[in-house]
Amino acid sequence: MPLRPIRGRLAAAALLAATGLVASGTTSAGAAPTAAAPDIPVASVKAHLAQFQSIATANGGNRAHGRPGYKASLDYVKAKLDAAGFTTSVKQFTSGGRTGYNLIADWPGGDTNQVVMAGAHLDSVTAGPGINDNGSGSAAVLETALAVSRAQLKPAKHLRFGWWGAEELGMVGSRNYVNSLATGDRSRISGYLNFDMIGSPNPGYFVYDDDPALEKVFQDYFTGLNIPTEIETEGDGRSDHAPFKNAGIPVGGLFSGADYTKTAAQAQKWGGTAGKRFDACYHASCDTASNINDAALDHNSDAIAYALWELAAQ
Repeated sequence: MPLRPIRGRLAAAALLAATGLVASGTTSAGAAPTAAAPDIPVASVKAHLAQFQSIATANGGNRAHGRPGYKASLDYVKAKLDAAGFTTSVKQFTSGGRTGYNLIADWPGGDTNQVVMAGAHLDSVTAGPGINDNGSGSAAVLETALAVSRAQLKPAKHLRFGWWGAEELGMVGSRNYVNSLATGDRSRISGYLNFDMIGSPNPGYFVYDDDPALEKVFQDYFTGLNIPTEIETEGDGRSDHAPFKNAGIPVGGLFSGADYTKTAAQAQKWGGTAGKRFDACYHASCDTASNINDAALDHNSDAIAYALWELAAQ
């Protein structure tokens, strides 16, 4: 997540019941019941993080835009998706005189006039390997996509996944992708879910409130775990949901905190240390594989799967 001024949120105008995004778990007569979302193994998510760490270590200590560590990270993710049966494409762009890349992966099937999309930025800052920011979101989205393949999911809506380049320079990759879409293609995206920093070592549980239907899906999941959530404000307008939102696409997502300080009230309900930043290694060289809270990564990864299974169902 880049250091950028926080911008105000736009209130969603559509009523929750009118969005058509949320599956209730029940179906009309004669329709197949909604398949239950799988548990996402946190060990598998962490295995991807270990790969990102190894890639950074072998490439100057980072995975930043225009650097070899970024392209190696993208190649790793793409190979996993290709082997799992996704249709992948790499979109190239230029920023700061360096070549950047977005990776898009489509799961076969589903109504392509109703696309549910999940994404995360894959680049780090130049200062470090970026394992929480944002290896955590990238790895969780990857493992959820692989879970779609393992389940051979047949969603009613079409599923698409994205890994963005140059987010740390100001959402350059995701903006390039959204701007490249024809107006009709933008309107076919029913919702975009963004996951940026979901394994912070002193975590909070924050849910984007930009769209009420998407917000409710995540709230329902965490309510089922008896984990209280708060509205996400720290990253407002500072991650890859912003270009989608600015284009009129409903957005949602999760966040576990960056350089804001955890309050005593937050520590009481979530654990951790009051008076300490959610991620003391934010944008620093110490954002390594040891800079992850396993419980937060586990819960947030499972929440991604829950949301995608719900939103892609009839």
